Amino acid sequence: EAPGRPGLYRLLAWLSPGFPIGAFSYSHGLEAAAAAGTVHDRASLEARVAAIVTQGSGRVDADILRSAYRAAQDGDVAALDDANRRGIAYRASAELSLESAQQGAAFLATCLAAWPEAFVEAWAAPHPGPLPASGEREKMGKASSSVPSPRLRGEGQGEGGTDAVCHAAVFGAVAARAGIALDDALVGYLEAFAGNLVSAGLRLGIVGQTDGQRILAALEPVVARAAVAAMVRDPEDFGSATFAADLASMAHETQYTRLFRS
Repeated sequence: EAPGRPGLYRLLAWLSPGFPIGAFSYSHGLEAAAAAGTVHDRASLEARVAAIVTQGSGRVDADILRSAYRAAQDGDVAALDDANRRGIAYRASAELSLESAQQGAAFLATCLAAWPEAFVEAWAAPHPGPLPASGEREKMGKASSSVPSPRLRGEGQGEGGTDAVCHAAVFGAVAARAGIALDDALVGYLEAFAGNLVSAGLRLGIVGQTDGQRILAALEPVVARAAVAAMVRDPEDFGSATFAADLASMAHETQYTRLFRS
């Protein structure tokens, strides 16, 4: 472990493009915007990603991550459930809901397989009685993990199912239990989110590799400010306002030819 940076190794592993949650298959509606010509060069892609991070799903995810982190840090399963439900509900389109829920289920299952943690495992497979403290996983017995829960199977996304998992919520929970600092978790998550959108732009031919890196460099202070804002924002000031991106996501649901799932 890096001195003075608890959980740094795990944070880097969980945010790696190689972590198997299928992030590469989602464009967050960018594919429809590219087809319509509204995102067509470096400047328009940078503006689009910045808006989504600060005012769109990135803002929602940052607030959900913060709330889930604090809930898991306190061992408060009810508060964690509340954050997760809000993260699932506050999606502007069916595709965006699918994008969050499927990545959340994959992230949760992979983390528990490689880095098992008692509180998160108990939350993923609810059972009667109090949740065990960290380090007491062996006391839970085999029954709780013998059959995967709906959350681990990625079920419950339809019709407001409470077993669906919001990616930002489960990320915040596991980060808290791993001792990762909240500000590091927020910056890392938002940078990975922005990076995946820029990667989608590369694959759509909007920009090349070098311009993609120029966009990420320009977004560094944007992501930093978004993380700081999430840490101090009033929970009542929750929501998003990126109507063009939301409409693009809805249009993508019926787009004739597509590379991406969203």
